[in-house]
Formats: sequence, structure tokens, C-alpha cells
Amino acid sequence: MLWQCRSDVLACLSAARRCLILALVLNVTLVLTAHAFERPSSPQILPAQGTLEAVFSPWDDVEARLIDVLAEAHREVLVQAYILTSKPLILALIGAHQRGVDVQVLLDGAQLSPTGIERLAMLQGAGIEVTLETKYQSAHNKVLIIDAATAEATVITGSYNFTWSAQHKNAENILIARGNAPLAARYAANWRRHFFDAKPAVH
Repeated sequence: MLWQCRSDVLACLSAARRCLILALVLNVTLVLTAHAFERPSSPQILPAQGTLEAVFSPWDDVEARLIDVLAEAHREVLVQAYILTSKPLILALIGAHQRGVDVQVLLDGAQLSPTGIERLAMLQGAGIEVTLETKYQSAHNKVLIIDAATAEATVITGSYNFTWSAQHKNAENILIARGNAPLAARYAANWRRHFFDAKPAVH
């Protein structure tokens, strides 16, 4: 009888030990998972370098400056747009693609007007990959990243939507940052993070 009781106690202790180990493993897994999805505690601060050019509509021809910079692209153009309906900009992107530049476009999927769908079809018809952001209430970025992996890397960002109205009716701005490869790399990494969450455009 004593041996039976001892055996039962040992079995209970063994089961308790297994439960404790399982609980510890589960807790460690949850902690590691939480850290994997944790946002950085603070923004990355990058050194100032290269040049900056500020352009303002309606006084400056922002659209012409965008087209000029796109004409300088050699390897890659990454577009992140809330709205993209400007035909001259669409043609500049297609021209870059036809020169052998890798052009990829991210659009806010909720902002496709009939004109936007027509411009999307123009891009896809030329062989340019377009993906749609649907995860956010507004994918409100307006960014061009050009040749990010080179010393001549350029980032263009600001309030300016890529539309006719942004040039001719609105008060808008862009900032053209040239020659800051770390800045371009950070913007390109953020672009790719959005790209992996986006859906291919089917029209």
C-alpha cells in the first residue's frame, strides 16, 4: 500500500513537472512572438547628407520636376501613391520602364476613380507591376524612391498627390533628397514592407 502511494505521488510530481515545463515553453514562445512584431521604440535618426530641393505648387512646376528626376533613373523606381492620375507622370514611368528601369507602383486601392483605373490599365499594359494597398483606412504616402541602392539615390516626398489638381489647383510641396543612400534605403525598406501587405491589381 505504501509503495502504491509513493508511486502515485511520483506520478503526480512527474505530471506537474511536465505541465510546468510546457507552461514555461509556452510563455517563452509568447514573449518571442510579441518581440517579433514589436515596433521599434524610436525612429531611426540618419545623418544629413546630399542635397535637398524644395518645390511648391502652384508657383513651381512640380510635375515637370518629377518628370525630370524620373528621366534620370537608371535602375529602379518605387512609387507609393495615394492617387496617381497624372498622365504626364504615367508616361514618364512608362518611359523609364521602356529604358530598362525596374518600375513598381503601390496605390491606395480605395482611391481608384474611373480615371485612376484607366491610368492603372496604361501602366499594366506597358508591363509595369501595380499593387493595391487595402490594409489601411488611407494609404496616404506620396513617395518616389529612385535608384535606392546607389550613391545617387533619390527620395521625393511631400504633400503632392500625383494628379493634375495638385499642380494646377492646390497648394502643395515636394522635397527632393539626393545623394543620401541610407535615407533612400530606409524608404525602400518601408516601401517593401507595404508591398508585401498589398494585393496585385487586377483590372
